[in-house]
Amino acid sequence: MALLKSKKEEIIKGLEKAIKDSSSLVFVNFHGLKVNDETKLRRSLRDQGVGYKVGRKTLLRRALEGKAEGEIPELPGEIAVAFSKDATAGAREIYNFQKTHAGLLNILGGIFEGKFVSGTFMEEIARIPSREILLSKLAFLLKSPMQRLAIAVNEVAKKKV
Repeated sequence: MALLKSKKEEIIKGLEKAIKDSSSLVFVNFHGLKVNDETKLRRSLRDQGVGYKVGRKTLLRRALEGKAEGEIPELPGEIAVAFSKDATAGAREIYNFQKTHAGLLNILGGIFEGKFVSGTFMEEIARIPSREILLSKLAFLLKSPMQRLAIAVNEVAKKKV
């Protein structure tokens, strides 16, 4: 189906805005994804503050030109873009959905810190826990030695009494 030039320009502007406003971008091949699965994916992405757009590869390439360093990765099949202000959220949410729906989604690459990166790199980024989880782990690590010190001081105090 042919798109009008004005509609193409509108799509490109929407993609450019998404690229500009996000910290990272993930290119996703969604070939074989059923409508109900895509609805679940969109809902889970939205809940985590991640945007998701499906677009034609030619329009996506036009929107990506000059937006990052390096070469645009190969984008075979049907392509969608997940984007977020959180640098790891888009990749993490796509990766988590990919684990529960094997074979339906593939991370092909993305843009991270202003550079085009491979799908393997984006999967490594996806494995980084969320900020909240990292902060709770840090708090636990800081609390543990203080708790041990308090127990030791308490035991010494018991022996002196």
